[in-house]
Amino acid sequence: MQAQVPARWALAVGAVQSVLMLGARWVVAQAFFLSGLTKVRDWDSTLALFQDEYAVPLLDPHVAAVLGTGGELLLPALLLLGLGGRFAAAGLFVLNGVAVLSLSEVAPAALAQHQLWGALLLGIWFWGPGRLSLDALWPRRLTRSA
Repeated sequence: MQAQVPARWALAVGAVQSVLMLGARWVVAQAFFLSGLTKVRDWDSTLALFQDEYAVPLLDPHVAAVLGTGGELLLPALLLLGLGGRFAAAGLFVLNGVAVLSLSEVAPAALAQHQLWGALLLGIWFWGPGRLSLDALWPRRLTRSA
């Protein structure tokens, strides 16, 4: 027999969860977006990194640089807004994994940071971006107009 959770507790937990999911989205989006801006600011260095340092398999270094930088700029914006939140989280999870795997050496502190981002992105992918997101508003608008 399951114990019933009082409605006020369920509302409180839901509110806290929504704020925590927004915080997780903010932390990850900020890190990746700032990385993308850094790459755009010095495109010659970015191209050199993708040619000499990053070992991205199956892609031309120039194509990898464009795709990686574009992903680091577009996906964080979607993630922060919670628009296509699960899609954005999955895309950033892949970018995060490629970043770790493509470097020959990763400092322990950097690896820990990538692991944190990966864990936050998995949480967003599994549970969605939360109530404080455009994804949460979207179905409500569709059902109201029907």
